[in-house]
Amino acid sequence: MSVQATARIVATPGGLPVLAGDGPLALRRTRATGPGHRVTVVGAMSAPLGGDRLAIEAEASDGARLTVDSAAATIALPGRTGARAHYDVTLTVGEDAVLRWLPEQLIAAQGSELRMRTRVELAATARLVLREEQILGRYGERPGTLTTRLTVHRAQRPLLDTELSCGPGAPGGWDGPAVLAGHRAVGQLIVVDPEYDDIPVDARSLGPAAVLTPLAGPAVLVTAVAEDARALRGVLDEALAQLHR
Repeated sequence: MSVQATARIVATPGGLPVLAGDGPLALRRTRATGPGHRVTVVGAMSAPLGGDRLAIEAEASDGARLTVDSAAATIALPGRTGARAHYDVTLTVGEDAVLRWLPEQLIAAQGSELRMRTRVELAATARLVLREEQILGRYGERPGTLTTRLTVHRAQRPLLDTELSCGPGAPGGWDGPAVLAGHRAVGQLIVVDPEYDDIPVDARSLGPAAVLTPLAGPAVLVTAVAEDARALRGVLDEALAQLHR
C-alpha cells in the first residue's frame, strides 16, 4: 500500500506555531547552533517507496530564522508495484527572514523511481541557503531512476529553474561527459542574499568537478559532481565556507 503524507513547519520570530509531522515524516524541534529555530526531519519508516507521495512545507515568516536538517539520508526504494514515488518540497521565506535548508543526502537505490520537486518562494529581502545532494545507488549497486527539479522565485520573479534526470529510466547521455561523467554523487548549493546586489560574486571553478556561478539576481549557485557522498559534501561545505554562510 502506498503512503501519502505531508509535514508542515511554520516559524515566526517568537516560535514554531506549526510543527506537524505525518506518516514517515516526523519533525523534531532541536537545539539551534545560532539564532533562530532548528527543526530536524526524522524518518519514522522506510520511505519513499514506489507509489508514495510525500511532501514537506516549510515557511519562515517575516523576520524569522529557521534551519531545517534531517537525522539521516533519505533512501528511495522500489515498491511492490513498480510505480513512481513523488517527493515535493515547498519553501516560503518572508521579508527579512532566513531559511537554511540542509537535509542529508537523497539516495536512489537500485530499482527505485523517484520524482522530487523543490519549489522556493522568496520575498525581496529574504535570505536562503539550500543544499541538495543526490547519490545514485548504495555502495556496490546500480542506481535507481531519479528526476529532480528545483525552482526558485524571488519577489515573484523567476531566479532559478533547473532539472536533472539520471538512472536507467532517464534520457540517454545522463552518464556521459556533459552531465555526470561517470560520477555517482551530484549536488548543488544555492545562496540568496540581498547583499550580493552590492557585492557580487565572480564565477569560478571549485576544483576539477565543481563550479560557482552567479545568478541573474542576488544569488549564487554551486554545482558539483563527485565519486561519493563524502567527497561531494566536502566540496559543498568548502563552497559554503568561502561564501561565509
